[in-house]
Amino acid sequence: MFTPPARGNRLPVNRGTTPHRLFDAVLLDRDGTLVEDVPYNGDPEKVRPMPGAREALDRLRAAGLRLAVVTNQSGLAKGLFTVEQMRAVHARVEELLGPFDSWQVCPHDDGDGCRCRKPAPGLVEEAAAALGTSPARCVLVGDIGRDVTAALAAGATGILVPTPVTRPEEVSAAPHVAPDLPTAVDEILRRMAAVRPAAPRRAATVLVVRSDSAGDVLVTGPAIRAVAAGAERVVLLHGPRGRGAAALLPGVDELIEWPLPWIDGDPAPVDPDDIRRLTDRLATVGADEAVIFTSFHQSALPLALLLRMAGVARISAISDDYPGSLLDVRHRVPAGVPEPERALSLAAAAGFGLPADDDHRLRVDVPSVAVPDEPYVVVHPGASVPARACPPERCAEIVARLTAAGYRVVVTGGPAETALTSRVAAHGGTDLGGRTGLAELAGVLAGARCVVVGNTGPAHLAAAVGVPVVSLFAPTVPFGQWAPYRVPLVRLGDADAPCRGSRATRCPTAGHPCLTQVDPDEVVAAVRLLTT
Repeated sequence: MFTPPARGNRLPVNRGTTPHRLFDAVLLDRDGTLVEDVPYNGDPEKVRPMPGAREALDRLRAAGLRLAVVTNQSGLAKGLFTVEQMRAVHARVEELLGPFDSWQVCPHDDGDGCRCRKPAPGLVEEAAAALGTSPARCVLVGDIGRDVTAALAAGATGILVPTPVTRPEEVSAAPHVAPDLPTAVDEILRRMAAVRPAAPRRAATVLVVRSDSAGDVLVTGPAIRAVAAGAERVVLLHGPRGRGAAALLPGVDELIEWPLPWIDGDPAPVDPDDIRRLTDRLATVGADEAVIFTSFHQSALPLALLLRMAGVARISAISDDYPGSLLDVRHRVPAGVPEPERALSLAAAAGFGLPADDDHRLRVDVPSVAVPDEPYVVVHPGASVPARACPPERCAEIVARLTAAGYRVVVTGGPAETALTSRVAAHGGTDLGGRTGLAELAGVLAGARCVVVGNTGPAHLAAAVGVPVVSLFAPTVPFGQWAPYRVPLVRLGDADAPCRGSRATRCPTAGHPCLTQVDPDEVVAAVRLLTT
């Protein structure tokens, strides 16, 4: 790592955190993002700002965000310009674009094996430290896949602003894409404003609802904590598939389990008597208000009707459909927002925000469980949705390759997955299939160095215990919306596979190409990147 003491390399000032603030800092790639890309530029006269860059950066400064530049400059290693020439270029950048709170520069070439050269996360980690924050509270804006990979591997948010040199596959794989820097800044500021309550409120008893799978309940956790910060009592209504996750969430005082036929993927017929019993049970809660959390494809209105019949006076939910008098707060969210932020924005619209010391991450109460004595990596081959599961034979190869690379591997799975975990673990792993409930699995994941998993509930559980994730991500749902949140991450899999955006539950393409083509050596490299 090389940090030249040029103008702009000021000693960082820790300005603390702002209540409800989603981000503390924005990190920016230099060439192709802030200024036109002139290869190996050592001449300040060739510095040309990208369109709208100065105005966009000033908007970030006005919002109280700290700014840093994170840039690979292999021209130093190649001897194509000197440190003094680079400093002159950076001084010219600041003359045109305004001051930056930190400059972080990698002076190495690709073959040097450093940790600072993007796509490695070192520059992002160093910039966050210099700015007095954590990578999870940073956004990195860059123009190529290396920038986004570095951001994700550090646990930061990545936004890609493509240029003519950006490869199409890099655009497809990016979690968030903006056409230019001003638009990226618009989105950063919009996301920050969305989770900040305009009028914070206090309440006695609030009923919160997230009736879906374990992963859905987990990604709603930060929003439920936001409600809990403003309520004396929080009651969570959840479905049978979310039972284990609901029991792990902090901030919940009481649980109500009830299957909802308009939410469950394999619903039983509507039973009028059951609906009457549910309405009566909701009435006994004595809730002053309710916040109904849903996924983008679900409707909150059937439950809102029951809550009205149960006497709940104030109801908030996301609804594109006209709600009539069923909702007091009708909230709308743009497509592609990360699910935790989508839920947080609803909580904010209802008047509830996270306290200043909350980092917005997923979180669970982790029980104490016995785990292997030596460091280990978890491979979780199963998924609740078959289309999102990596094929067993590929998972077995991944276990074999990790073992050969010197990693101890633990294979996990639920009671119905013991045949799968046995098959996968036979190639060198320790088989824990069927031996852990969700709570015990949280303890196993918390002790791991890294988790290799598809886009399924345990991926979000890994994020909730703060463990890096190698995400074998099937593109049936948007990566930016459903990726493990605010945790160091590497995405693998074909982002352009034919199933992209299909929301298919079973693979619509013969051979499951999006994950079959994952190279086990890439998994080993990803684990090494996240654990070094």
